[in-house]
Amino acid sequence: MATTAKIIAIGNSAGIILPKETLARLNVGKGDTICLSETPYGAHLTPYDDQFMRKLESTERVMRKYRDALRKLAE
Repeated sequence: MATTAKIIAIGNSAGIILPKETLARLNVGKGDTICLSETPYGAHLTPYDDQFMRKLESTERVMRKYRDALRKLAE
């Protein structure tokens, strides 16, 4: 489902106003942290999950460390 959000100025930064329906669907509210991921199709918002983020950071470290080996395996 597509919806719009307005970008507003917050000091020297910018913020996005999310509709209450979007907040309910994400099961988040004011003051909660969300995770913003860039995808080939745009941005993806999900509720913040500390355990998942730690796993993602670990995965990214392994991928950087073994980048050449993973590239060879992909051939």
